[in-house]
Amino acid sequence: MARQPWGARELVAAGLAWLAGLALLHRCERLPTTPELAALALAVLLLGLLSRRHWLALAACVALLAFTQGALRAQWRMTPELHPAWEGRDLVLSGRVDSLPIAITGQGGVPGWRFEFAVESVGPAGAALPPEIPRRLMLLAYGGAQGGTAPAAAAQAFAEAPPISAGERWRFTARLKRAHGLSNPGGFDAELWLFEQGLRASGSVRPGGSERLQAAPWWEIDAARQRLRTAIRAHVADPGMAGVLAALSLGDQNAISHADWGLFRDTAVAHLLSVSGMHVTLFAWLAAALLGPLWRRSTWLCLRLPAPLAARWLGVAAALGYALFSGWGVPAQRTVVMLATVAGLQTLGLRWPWPLVLLGAAVAVTAADPWALMQPGFWLSFGAVGLLMAAGGDTSRTWRDRLAAALRTQSIATVGLAPLSLICFAQLSLVGLLANLVAIPLISFVITPLALLGGLFAPLWSLAALLMQGLMAWLRLLAAWPAAVWWLPAAPLWAQGLALLGAALMVMRLPWRLRLTGLAMTLPLLWPAVPRPPPGEFELLAPDIGQGNAVLIRTQGHALLFDTGPAYAPGADAGERVLLPLLRSQGVQRLDLLVLSHRDSDHVGGAATLMQALPVAELRSSLESGHPLLHAGPPARRCEAGQGWTWDGVRFEMLHPTPAHYEAGLKPNDLSCVLRISSASGRRALLAGDLEAEQERRLAQRHGDSPGDLHADVLLVPHHGSKTSSSAEFLAAVRPAVGIVQAGYRSRFGHPAPPVLARYQAAGIAVVSSPSCGAWRWRSDGGAASCERALSRRYWSDRVAPPIAPDEVTGPDWEGG
Repeated sequence: MARQPWGARELVAAGLAWLAGLALLHRCERLPTTPELAALALAVLLLGLLSRRHWLALAACVALLAFTQGALRAQWRMTPELHPAWEGRDLVLSGRVDSLPIAITGQGGVPGWRFEFAVESVGPAGAALPPEIPRRLMLLAYGGAQGGTAPAAAAQAFAEAPPISAGERWRFTARLKRAHGLSNPGGFDAELWLFEQGLRASGSVRPGGSERLQAAPWWEIDAARQRLRTAIRAHVADPGMAGVLAALSLGDQNAISHADWGLFRDTAVAHLLSVSGMHVTLFAWLAAALLGPLWRRSTWLCLRLPAPLAARWLGVAAALGYALFSGWGVPAQRTVVMLATVAGLQTLGLRWPWPLVLLGAAVAVTAADPWALMQPGFWLSFGAVGLLMAAGGDTSRTWRDRLAAALRTQSIATVGLAPLSLICFAQLSLVGLLANLVAIPLISFVITPLALLGGLFAPLWSLAALLMQGLMAWLRLLAAWPAAVWWLPAAPLWAQGLALLGAALMVMRLPWRLRLTGLAMTLPLLWPAVPRPPPGEFELLAPDIGQGNAVLIRTQGHALLFDTGPAYAPGADAGERVLLPLLRSQGVQRLDLLVLSHRDSDHVGGAATLMQALPVAELRSSLESGHPLLHAGPPARRCEAGQGWTWDGVRFEMLHPTPAHYEAGLKPNDLSCVLRISSASGRRALLAGDLEAEQERRLAQRHGDSPGDLHADVLLVPHHGSKTSSSAEFLAAVRPAVGIVQAGYRSRFGHPAPPVLARYQAAGIAVVSSPSCGAWRWRSDGGAASCERALSRRYWSDRVAPPIAPDEVTGPDWEGG
């Protein structure tokens, strides 16, 4: 008998090769050039001709095909790009509001809206060559002048009745910037998120530069969604509950408050508070269960299409309609493709084993969205289905047996997905099982249907809100338990893979000895070894926090944080968004000392959040006696010159301010705490806060002739590179090899200032700037310095030129990016 060319082995090889080809693409720092793409296409053609001869040739052909088509689609998505020369300039853009506007709050409490904008045309820009603008943008529109204070009544009116509606066509005058985000270990990759959404630039609408060109058509789906969201807010008095119902019915996850999202994450029910795969699948099942019996009532219909087949595809069609109305989010897209794939296999009569069905669905999902592989939801959803299938089905009949089966199913999902959750989110909710036992049936089978039916009968929204309030009371009770959430540092890849295999063994119907072996395999993930400096040495990590300062110093057994970065907006600060994820990823469970150099908000903005979330043994600062942060919890002391201590053989010395400076009433910048760290090997770092030129010179005079002079290998550039600091006398006294500038991308303050950069360049000092480097790591024991952007660079990453390239100035052990 002739061998079937597409047997199980070939299908499995082709499916795995497809996923492997895409995974390889997503590890690339750049996309292939045109000649390289031509060579790849030729290789695909040649391997395609050989694919019938051997299954390995087929697998290689499919892998290269996946890689090549993914690269071509990525290139199309990334072009055109906004040229840096057009950043920050007024541009007249005409187009369509392409998403529901999301309420935001800017600096100073100014209310505004964020929305996606599909560009149709660009007005005259006063240049010989018109600017190339990405097809889709993320725009911000504020209700008043940025940085002002809007009256409460005006802010409330602006929030409740947005002037911009989905589906409308507008002409905006806006200033744009490239798709650029912060780059930190363990941090959120904003550039990847923007790339996945097809957004290659962002910007803000200029005051008075807006004109509505056309109202949204009546048939516009997004306009109907916005009308429904407005109706929910009008009928539900509690804004938090209105946001939850909008998320469940419309997919508007941004309607949920930040505090509520924190509660849902800590109790492991966040996956239920969006239009997820579970909700789309439930909607498809209900539609099929309802429409199938109706179809059977018509003999004419049944003769032309069997009722089971019709119910199956009507369910897929209903899922598609629901996913479109809920915003066509990535999880909903993935579920619709998965349902269509399974329905197609059943329609063709292909009785594949469940692993092959799951693999086929994964191939279909990634063919529709090649970047799904990089989303935690992809792995969690396929992992959950695979675990349940591997654990065996349920044939129970009595309600007790069904209840036990439901508990077993939830236990399998909780235990089996725990390692994957740790890998994706670096946290594990120890109360997640109890929370989901109540939340899954209540949200999936009661609250979500009520939220959907509320569009037909509005009082149902009030009932859904009441039930949701009861559920949240239960979640708050669980979240208040000690150790409700377990945070773990990042583990190596081998430990992650071993833990995933161990979790699969633990939930399968296997002998207990094998299950206990699976438990042992998870230990390297649950207790990873955290690298620490040797005795007498220290590590300096300067995170990418935008316009502000924050530096983490670690010795073998201690951790010190110098400043906590800015407050970005009310309820959003660097402590929560950058520093907490970074500290947890580095295995820092407590701070032995928190130093706040001075009172400016770009240095203390994240302090309150950090002191609430982490144990802090001591606080030292130059804050005035009545400052609220001094009463936030840890024992507080004033930092003064002459203070010093030693941790693990590393010497810490406070050099400024003196008691006389406090008595003189200097301004906050000149009262900045200045800290010097010295290793046993003689390497030093100097952290100078926002010290300005006059106090720099006096500091240099006080220490210039002493044995322990100001020389340091690394200098935290004072005042982010402002013109008011980095005096020539100070640089001559410190003589650093590297200066670190922590400033915002396209800082509105102009940091670092060109004259200051020229001063550093003339002195032979390499300058590392956080927008171009990301987080910068340096070790005093002679290890090479590194930039997070260089370590984690991918083809979607923004490229920002450094202020002074590392190869222009040679510093010790420099390996920047």
